[in-house]
Amino acid sequence: MSKKNKSSRNLYLIILLVAVVGLAIYFLLRSGSEPEISTQPEAMNIPFRKQGELIFTSHQNGDTLAGIEIEVANNDQLRARGLMYRRSLPENAGMLFLQRTEEMQSFWMKNTYIPLDIIFVDANKEIVTIHINTTPLKEWNYASTKPALYVVEVNTGFANRHGISIGDKIEFTIPK
Repeated sequence: MSKKNKSSRNLYLIILLVAVVGLAIYFLLRSGSEPEISTQPEAMNIPFRKQGELIFTSHQNGDTLAGIEIEVANNDQLRARGLMYRRSLPENAGMLFLQRTEEMQSFWMKNTYIPLDIIFVDANKEIVTIHINTTPLKEWNYASTKPALYVVEVNTGFANRHGISIGDKIEFTIPK
């Protein structure tokens, strides 16, 4: 190989190296200055709308364990949305889902920013399953262990703070 060919090859390698380093620096600086694109929708300031009241009663003696104000999800659109996209839920409030039929129910936390307790209730208004401290923004299912007709979502820890357990009952009023 001649000296001229060797120095031409070295010059091309140097130019190629400078170009690669320049591009690497460009993309590093560019990626640091652009905002990250979130794959999660933003939480919204959706206000709680009281539509009724619900009480939890002890299966042992019928005593009232706790009472909450409820927002009602009684159609497909409201049931599908649930508490998604909300930033908060008042402490003594929750959402009551009125399902169409008593069957195995399953809920997920996709687009739900609030950690919740999910309480599944059968047609006799008896609690059949409680999932405490659900994980926000997760797509795995929280399912009932028995058929349920109603589902109550409350802030995480609510069931433990008020001693609510499987076998306890709910009663609710929804004024027209």
